[in-house]
This record gives sequence, C-alpha cells and structure tokens, in this order.
Amino acid sequence: MKELVVKSNALNSAGYTINLVAQRVVLLAIIKARNSGTLIKAGGILRITAEDYRKYFVCDRSTSYSSLKSACESLYEADFLWIDNDEKDRKKFNKSRFVQRASYVDQGSYIEVMFGNDVIPLITRLSEQYTEYELAQIKDLNSIYALRIFELVMQWSGARITPVIKLEDLRARLGIEEEQYKLMSNFKKRVLDYAVKEINDNTNITVEYEQKKHGRTIIGFIFKFKTKKAAEKKAIKAPAPVVNNADMYTIDNLSDAQLSRITRSPQFIRDFSDLIAPTSSINKDMNAWSIEFVKRIKQDHTLFNKKRPIKEYLEY
Repeated sequence: MKELVVKSNALNSAGYTINLVAQRVVLLAIIKARNSGTLIKAGGILRITAEDYRKYFVCDRSTSYSSLKSACESLYEADFLWIDNDEKDRKKFNKSRFVQRASYVDQGSYIEVMFGNDVIPLITRLSEQYTEYELAQIKDLNSIYALRIFELVMQWSGARITPVIKLEDLRARLGIEEEQYKLMSNFKKRVLDYAVKEINDNTNITVEYEQKKHGRTIIGFIFKFKTKKAAEKKAIKAPAPVVNNADMYTIDNLSDAQLSRITRSPQFIRDFSDLIAPTSSINKDMNAWSIEFVKRIKQDHTLFNKKRPIKEYLEY
C-alpha cells in the first residue's frame, strides 16, 4: 500500500526550523492519522513506534528509538510561520507550534505526539490546495534541506516548474537563520547544490534551478523538475493537438479548459512568471495561478504573444 503524505499548501509553504528526524516524525504522524480513518482532534495522541521509524527509514531498532527520542525535544521547540488572509482579505502572518506535547518512554520503544491546534486543520481539511507525495520517495533523503526542497517542487507537480521564489522566502522555508550562509556562494554550495544532488541521486525526480537577478544581484530562484524515465512515458503519449490550423496568435475557438492548459504549461510559466510579484500568494497555488492568467488572457490575449504564438503553449 502506498503511504501518502498529504498536507495543505499553507503548511508546505510555511517557514520553520526543524531537524530531519523531527520532520520524519511529523510525516509518519500525518500518515498514521490518515490511515486510521479518523480525523485528528484537539488533544488526540498519535503513537510512533521504533518499528514504524525503522520500517521506512532503514536503521536498526536501537538507532530508530534513539532517533525518535531526540526528535521529541526538537518537535516541542519547533514553531512555524504560515500566511493566510483575514476577513478583509489582508495578509495575516501566523506563528504557532507543531505540537502541544511530545512524549517518550525511557527504555521504551515508542514516542507520542499531540499536534498543535493550528496544525490539525492544515493536515485534515484538504479539499483543494494541498501537496501530496509518497513517503517512499523521500525515505533515502538525509538532509532537511533536500526534503524541504523536494516538498517545495512537489507543490507544483502539475506544472513541473515553480514560479520565482524570492530569496528571503526560500531561506525562511528552509529554516535557514539570518546568520547562516550569508554569502551566496555558500548558500548555493552548501544548501541548494547539495540538496539538489541528493534529490537527484535518491528520489524518483531530477531537479535543477535557475537564478533570477535584479541587475547583478540574485533575488530569487526557479526550480524545474521531471520524473525519471519521463522519456519513455513521453514516447507513448499522444502529442497535444494544436487547435485545428487556426491563427496561432488568437484565442479563437479555445475552450476554458484549453486556456487553463496553456497557463499551466511549463514554458508559459517560464515566460510570464515575472508578471507576478515573488511575494504573491498566487505563487503558492497552481489553481490560483491558472485562474488569474486565464482572466488576463481573456482581457487581452495579445499581451501573451510576445515570446511565441499563444497557441504554441498547447504543444509544451
């Protein structure tokens, strides 16, 4: 049975500092809650055993329990910052804790966690804006940065490319403190390059990133990824049809579904991501991105013919 990690995009985009083992415990707890068939309630306790940990993250039993024990303190101390909107649609910054309680039994073989009240809806009320992946995909990642970047790109799994992620936002999402990796060369070498290599070596996707600059200053990054063995899948996939032989520079005869497909094209995202501010909430949700750009295309489609005919995006 596939063990799916599912959490809201708000939690996936949150900024927090947490060690790798504690992050793994959070993922195991999310899976355990979903597999139990019941929603997590305030005050609900989830038990993670040494065997649970050993099963997914290969190690011996004694190591798995010592890892769980060390995660308790990290989990209890960890807080996270996430963003939503208030009743007047103003951006609201929220700070809260992952857990209300984390317990271990001395010489035991399990720990127990009680999620914080603010976390519960972010892992249970999932109807639209959420990120999903299989636990098996990340079991061999040994860097918290690699795991967080993997989750970051999976949020955009439909497009296989992220919008521009502002540098300070990326650092916050990776839990990097202000005094860490101040030099860009260190940040890229010790964080981005290391994480990307680990993802490429140990998961079912390959990732690369592009720098975005203002003048000579790097202000953000775009991440692109593809599933390994994608070439074989592409070979048997029927090519996306170009709409008859109509004028490639118009949107005549295009349905809303086709316009949506255009806006989700990786090439479209690359060509027009600079039209959205890096801090915009639209960058965190593919559906919101698509709705916004379909609206803009309908208002004036000629603005989207500057780099290539608009219907050409149906081919990507």
